[in-house]
Amino acid sequence: MSNQPMSDQRVMFVFPGQGSQYRGMGSDLYQEFAAARQVYDQANAVLGFDLRELSFTDPAGEIGLTRNTQPALLTHEIACLRVFEELTGGRLKPALAAGHSLGEYSALVAAGALGFDDALRLVRRRGELMGEHGEGGMLALTLDVESARPLADRHYCQVASCNLPDQTVVGGRDADLDALAADLAERMPRKRAIRLATEGAFHTYFMVTAARLFREDLDRTPFSATDVGVMSNYTGGLHDPEPASIRTRLFFQLFNPVNWVGCLNTAIGQQVTTFVEFGGGLGAEEGPGAKRPNLESIIRKTLKGSGVEARHVAAINCETLRAAAAAFAG
Repeated sequence: MSNQPMSDQRVMFVFPGQGSQYRGMGSDLYQEFAAARQVYDQANAVLGFDLRELSFTDPAGEIGLTRNTQPALLTHEIACLRVFEELTGGRLKPALAAGHSLGEYSALVAAGALGFDDALRLVRRRGELMGEHGEGGMLALTLDVESARPLADRHYCQVASCNLPDQTVVGGRDADLDALAADLAERMPRKRAIRLATEGAFHTYFMVTAARLFREDLDRTPFSATDVGVMSNYTGGLHDPEPASIRTRLFFQLFNPVNWVGCLNTAIGQQVTTFVEFGGGLGAEEGPGAKRPNLESIIRKTLKGSGVEARHVAAINCETLRAAAAAFAG
């Protein structure tokens, strides 16, 4: 990865959502960086339970529960961000920020539109409501949204996320998802339906009750205008800077599809040259050092399909954070 002066880059900070959590997440950062320790200690104080233990060792095997996953991921993402800011001397300010589902809250924190304490309270409550009112599950289909939507409609399912032009996630009751998968196999045997590990059909009509209850939390949470553009999962475009508008978009986000394709297309239209991904990680091997970035493949495929060149920089553990800081030196 070649160095490029900061002044020549248009940078977007990106943050993954559920599915990128793992046992041990953040343990390396906590050992090596005071900035990360401050973030985790602050999270413990706000939440009133030991998020460090949950994230680092997960003794009861509960990091995958939505009520825990969301604050754990938010904290890891912001810890990675604060370490990056320390390593770069705070010299790099992004032009844009975006996050996938839960990651949108991290993006708002990174942009200065939402305080970390308030974000923690929101995502803990959001996770509780999504877990409590969740039903069914989700399927990732190797289909474009125009093909996926009528198939989902036939089985009382709903498009939940548009990740790539040829990858669409749908949600519904378990029996309906099974029927949808069988229907897909008969109609389009070359296409795949992959079951996702979730507690419910998130970003579908099953989340309407959760959203109605969550509105009370949104309404009493302060948001601030910011000059960093933040992407809305609901619209696929930039949030309006007014706090009331941010609240309504986060409300609608809960029971509408995540338009990640739209967010990335907006970033391309905004001439982003570098995507920096903070937090989370994928991979079966244990430990933070063995993980790979959650959103990198989606971003690279989108860029290739659009014929646009831009680079992806991972900032998800100690090794990649040091490499990311070195990439922006100068």
